[in-house]
Amino acid sequence: MFWKAAAILGVTYLGIAVTRLPRVNIDRPSAAFTGAVLMVLLGVLSFDAAVRAIDFNTIALLLGMMLLVVVLEKEGFFTYLAACLMAVGTTPLRLLTVVIVATGVLSAFLVNDAVVLLLTPVIVRACRLLRTNPVPYLIAEAMASNIGSAATIVGNPQNMLIGISSGISFPRFFLLLAPVAVAGCVALALVVWWSYRHEFRSGPFVPETSPLREYGERQTGVPRRAFLLLVPTVIAFFLSSVLGLSLPLIALTAGAAVLLVSRVRPSEVLRGVDWVLLLFFAGLFVVIGGARHAGVLDALLEPISVTPGLGGIVSLHLVSAAVSQVVSNVPLTMLVIPLIERVQGEVLWISLAAGATLGGNATIIGAVANIIVVETAAREGVAVSFREFLRVGMVVTPLTLVISMGILALEWALGVLS
Repeated sequence: MFWKAAAILGVTYLGIAVTRLPRVNIDRPSAAFTGAVLMVLLGVLSFDAAVRAIDFNTIALLLGMMLLVVVLEKEGFFTYLAACLMAVGTTPLRLLTVVIVATGVLSAFLVNDAVVLLLTPVIVRACRLLRTNPVPYLIAEAMASNIGSAATIVGNPQNMLIGISSGISFPRFFLLLAPVAVAGCVALALVVWWSYRHEFRSGPFVPETSPLREYGERQTGVPRRAFLLLVPTVIAFFLSSVLGLSLPLIALTAGAAVLLVSRVRPSEVLRGVDWVLLLFFAGLFVVIGGARHAGVLDALLEPISVTPGLGGIVSLHLVSAAVSQVVSNVPLTMLVIPLIERVQGEVLWISLAAGATLGGNATIIGAVANIIVVETAAREGVAVSFREFLRVGMVVTPLTLVISMGILALEWALGVLS
């Protein structure tokens, strides 16, 4: 059983890694789903044990957030907000600032992959209206989505896993990682500005038409409806301990509420949910559960020593950043969680959340959000080359990792981080 589980785990992760290469006829969900089926088919887990291995709390949290994001998109919130932000960005530096701030803030409280999927086409079209090169702003958007999403449990899927597994509260998670996200976004702005300083020295934009008029002037009801959907959900996340409600239940409640009160047909909202991503999560839970049941994870993780403190902060940041370039940060997080769940305290959980997220900015294939931005921009006729992304990412990633390690080390030294 041990070798069966080890082989299935290895092949599954190899499949996930290969899918990050271009022109490969396999994807991450199919690799995870096949691995899960093999765990049951080859007798590593019974069918009932495979079902029990799925963490339905994480699935529920992700589903609820997806429903909220789909409704906000259908209501025109992202288009209207992006139009307003583009209207404010009257100079290259100001436009860069609003792109980073808007993407970072939205990615903190909504799933970052969905945020960039919706914002990228609008940024491209706004840059065309402003007659400026969209590539610097798209790179900034991709990296800001990763950095900003590190701030909260609901910012990205790996943080959801960490939040559910660790039991760290939403306000506590935000308190510890918001400084990392804010400082990281400031560093990102400086690096992108320096990398494209010749372009940013130009004067104010002279657009062909107003982005606000182009994208949302007539949608006067959009902000009010969107905030009525979004703000109560965010407040409930922060007050989850006071309310006595779990984060998955709050997310599902928000999802059910938006289905009932929005003007969008529920069937359209349900079609907009990324069910394939949920299948990917379920498959990976079964694969990891089978590997744990067979003792494979114990054999893999036993030689690794991670202790809370400065050493653990540094090691988890560096390992997460390196491995994120091979497999995505969600499989990485699932693999590391069994290692650190034995350790008391929150320092290793927070370090994993920061390292796995920030490490994804090094290359286009380092994070799913990067791939979404590049592929969506390509469909809009804008090419973001691997080399150009790497030129910025290889500066931003080490810089933000150092900033993160410094902030978390300071929080540890001051006793804020336990």
